[in-house]
Amino acid sequence: MSSESSKKRKPKVIRSDGAPAEGKRNRSDTEQEGKYYSEEAEVDLRDPGRDYELYKYTCQELQRLMAEIQDLKSRGGKDVAIEIEERRIQSCVHFMTLKKLNRLAHIRLKKGRDQTHEAKQKVDAYHLQLQNLLYEVMHLQKEITKCLEFKSKHEEIDLVSLEEFYKEAPPDISKAEVTMGDPHQQTLARLDWELEQRKRLAEKYRECLSNKEKILKEIEVKKEYLSSLQPRLNSIMQASLPVQEYLFMPFDQAHKQYETARHLPPPLYVLFVQATAYGQACDKTLSVAIEGSVDEAKALFKPPEDSQDDESDSDAEEEQTTKRRRPTLGVQLDDKRKEMLKRHPLSVMLDLKCKDDSVLHLTFYYLMNLNIMTVKAKVTTATELITPISAGDLLSPDSVLSCLYPGDHGKKTPNPANQYQFDKVGILTLSDYVLELGHPYLWVQKLGGLHFPKEQPQQTVIADHSLSASHMETTMKLLKTRVQSRLALHKQFASLEHGIVPVTSDCQYLFPAKVVSRLVKWVTVAHEDYMELHFTKDIVDAGLAGDTNLYYMALIERGTAKLQAAVVLNPGYSSIPPVFQLCLNWKGEKTNSNDDNIRAMEGEVNVCYKELCGPWPSHQLLTNQLQRLCVLLDVYLETESHDDSVEGPKEFPQEKMCLRLFR
Repeated sequence: MSSESSKKRKPKVIRSDGAPAEGKRNRSDTEQEGKYYSEEAEVDLRDPGRDYELYKYTCQELQRLMAEIQDLKSRGGKDVAIEIEERRIQSCVHFMTLKKLNRLAHIRLKKGRDQTHEAKQKVDAYHLQLQNLLYEVMHLQKEITKCLEFKSKHEEIDLVSLEEFYKEAPPDISKAEVTMGDPHQQTLARLDWELEQRKRLAEKYRECLSNKEKILKEIEVKKEYLSSLQPRLNSIMQASLPVQEYLFMPFDQAHKQYETARHLPPPLYVLFVQATAYGQACDKTLSVAIEGSVDEAKALFKPPEDSQDDESDSDAEEEQTTKRRRPTLGVQLDDKRKEMLKRHPLSVMLDLKCKDDSVLHLTFYYLMNLNIMTVKAKVTTATELITPISAGDLLSPDSVLSCLYPGDHGKKTPNPANQYQFDKVGILTLSDYVLELGHPYLWVQKLGGLHFPKEQPQQTVIADHSLSASHMETTMKLLKTRVQSRLALHKQFASLEHGIVPVTSDCQYLFPAKVVSRLVKWVTVAHEDYMELHFTKDIVDAGLAGDTNLYYMALIERGTAKLQAAVVLNPGYSSIPPVFQLCLNWKGEKTNSNDDNIRAMEGEVNVCYKELCGPWPSHQLLTNQLQRLCVLLDVYLETESHDDSVEGPKEFPQEKMCLRLFR
């Protein structure tokens, strides 16, 4: 084995003895390659199987030599080193053999990879050729399909029927003897006839166009004449304005109002027409006007346009909506509520003037989705009023028109269908929105011609002019009466708060010349506080203490006696009298439940109120009742029995003559 390894370790370079070094350097590359040993060439000559056997044999020899070296080292001795050196040399020879085998294996691997790459390139080239061929086949198939599906332009032309063609076409075009048997010639003949007809129609079309241009020119001339006429008419109307104002005939303003009224919803239009007619016929001081945006009203009746701009902007809107936060359920409900409670852009305003130059401003609105009308009220006076504390609710827009008709408080919707609409959007009652929208009184609906029968609900409610006309005069009179009564109360409360009971000269005969008892306090009372008073239980049980009434407390004194009077003021005052409940604090607490005289005093002001009304329209009823209470308290105290055991003068000496002992 050592001889074989020594043979293998011979130099790889084949040298030529005696050759000069300079000559070696000048030789060509081919000659130099032939002089050197090439392992790549040797790989082709060697058998891989034999190399593998040689590899196994070399590994076994190395294992054996290593084991012998280990054994010799363990034995020790003088001759051991020489033997170990010999075995070490043999081992190095085997290592050289392993290195050579490793190089040969790497060369074989590289050659295998190169061969695989070359084969892959050939396959890719064949595949590319195949794809090119398939593409050419597909292209040819498409061209064939196009040829098969080709449609001539004449197929799109709607030709006349064969019967009509042979009937109307001249013989030189139809050529029946030729075209009857040849479909191709028949089609050509029909196309020639179609061309002839179209030429004839084109000539007729040109004639029509020339006639149209003549007519358009005539129209333009007339338009110019009309356009020049409009400024002249405007100048005439402008010049006639002073004459209209002097004669109180505002035709121009009325014309503008009627033009705007065309865009009103039906209920507001009915109200506008009937109120204008009533003002012209019965009340010249009634002013009717239309407020709001006419452009917005016009936009409500425009049909939706499917414009291309909306379609082009849809992508941008989608991107924006994806970026935006999705609205919550609460926000969606709020939007639905706002949409349901939306008012019409136009409103009708009525200015109702009273005798004392006070004006009631009424603004009527129409809720489009609920199909009801609402009203907002405001009272203005010729002179600025000093508002007493107790008169705060008298001219309040929320209560000045409450119960104009009995039971019509304006806090509920008169349309029964609205409740189902409210349930969908989570609205409990309309009373939460009346301050913003206005009050939907029943008389407001009738002025607009709307009627909502509860027994037989109608699907669609139509504004009726006759219904509005039948209620217009009565309602206008009630509105004037309400404003006058509230203004009278306003002035009376200013005196009552200062302890003065104003009695007009027309009512002086109702009372004695000297009244000792005096009013010391007049304040407003909340509805809840009135309900809790112990001496008002009878009024509460009788159902006369509604939440729409106004409540006041009066305190009348004479000496140590104090008379409390709880007053219920109905919104319909003075047609509905106030109701008094009394409580006297003198020698104990006395009410109608423990003192018949107190009950008689209540009956005197509550039952026998008609003699205290005074002259029509009875605006002095409340102050006359209070003055009567002062007189009754004097009579009660002066006629009360005196305790003889107490020395000194009487606290309440008799100063009046009671001419009427009983009713």
